[in-house]
Amino acid sequence: MSIPGNLLTTAMAVMPHTDPDRALDLAFSLDVPFWPQLPKFSYYEDMYVQASEHFPGILLDMDKQTLGFSSEKFALELEDTLARFEEPETFDITGPFSSVYSRFLDMDLRGRPAIRGQLEGPISFGFNVKDENDRPIIFDDTVRPFMLEFMAKRVNVQLARLTEKNQNAFMFIDEPGLQFVFSALSGYDDLKAARDLEMFFSLVERPRGVHLCGNPDWDFLLRQDMEILSLDVFSNGNIFVSYAEAIKRFLDRGGTLVWGIVPTNVEPFEREGVESLEKYLLSLWDELSRKGLDRDFLLSRSLLSPATCCLVNPDGEKTVEKAFGVVRTLSARLRERFRLD
Repeated sequence: MSIPGNLLTTAMAVMPHTDPDRALDLAFSLDVPFWPQLPKFSYYEDMYVQASEHFPGILLDMDKQTLGFSSEKFALELEDTLARFEEPETFDITGPFSSVYSRFLDMDLRGRPAIRGQLEGPISFGFNVKDENDRPIIFDDTVRPFMLEFMAKRVNVQLARLTEKNQNAFMFIDEPGLQFVFSALSGYDDLKAARDLEMFFSLVERPRGVHLCGNPDWDFLLRQDMEILSLDVFSNGNIFVSYAEAIKRFLDRGGTLVWGIVPTNVEPFEREGVESLEKYLLSLWDELSRKGLDRDFLLSRSLLSPATCCLVNPDGEKTVEKAFGVVRTLSARLRERFRLD
């Protein structure tokens, strides 16, 4: 199993589409396709709701579109969940929770350089899901260890199904909550996060990596035991490349970077163009070259993507679709420039 580089294209999975066919077509317009998550099509496809399927104690109200947690319900359902812990069906995604997952798996995916799946990560899930006292479940010493193991099994079951379709399948663990770990107000510091991520990754099959759009401590993240890191370099690139030594260590041990370079929100997208984005990306790579990174090696371990997902544009999916097109164009220009196969 290997994750491709050479500036091929992929994207994060959350998309603003309400037409699953159109979203799936767009995902397949990139080199490394994925199955889209469509929260505007159904609340079931909200990334936290999707990750909550089969999790004991979950309170899901589809009418009010709320996701909560009951400690009493968790205690009542835990034994039954543990009894089914070796059954893959306990951890897979069922029809209501994704309009495209099963269709994606039914497609012929063998000719692609890789395919990708995703799941909301345990730290973000633990911060976002709150109990009856409005307390994030990540602070519950009973729930948190179970959550880490449960989410790891969910990742492994999905990866196994994807690998049956393409031997170069890999997983994104979506962790937007990681940036809050470094806030003094979080109550959950980097030492706790490092301990929990170490346990989580020890249970997760390779290849796996993290996607986030925020700005965490990059040295902390680049030290984690993973094969791929996807980030928003359009917003955070100058900060990210200041961690040149950590980036070099990550690449030297076989890591791949996904450079999220094309904005998907209307205003920044309209201010930019292929030329300006190319110039900015080249400046980041030049900075890393000046700090001792071999650019050819860096590009061999790099993919391109949109900078972020976006659900708030007034034009719905239109700007997002344009951004995917710019990613493809930018990839073609840079691959020609650097003579990449």
